[in-house]
Amino acid sequence: MEESCVSKTKKARMQKSKLEMMLICFFDQEGIVHREFVPPGMTVNADVYCDVLRRLRENVRRKRPQKWQNQKLIIHNDNAPAHRSFKVSQFLAKNSTTVVPHPPY
Repeated sequence: MEESCVSKTKKARMQKSKLEMMLICFFDQEGIVHREFVPPGMTVNADVYCDVLRRLRENVRRKRPQKWQNQKLIIHNDNAPAHRSFKVSQFLAKNSTTVVPHPPY
């Protein structure tokens, strides 16, 4: 008896990923300036976001020295509670960072 040349096709099984990752990313017209993943299970609150903004400022200083001359940044946040907190607002004002308003959803 001859064996069939027809191979069995395998079906891909779709499965939802169990791992969720959040990426915080800042970019300008030249490309990405700063990015970092939030560790699984960590909540981004005002303290965490201020730390991210500190690292962003350092990366702008290193990666975009020509834009760092006046040390004034313009960022566009969404309306997440951590982005609108008093602590973050104080940090941004202290560091001469302008926030472009985001319209409500």
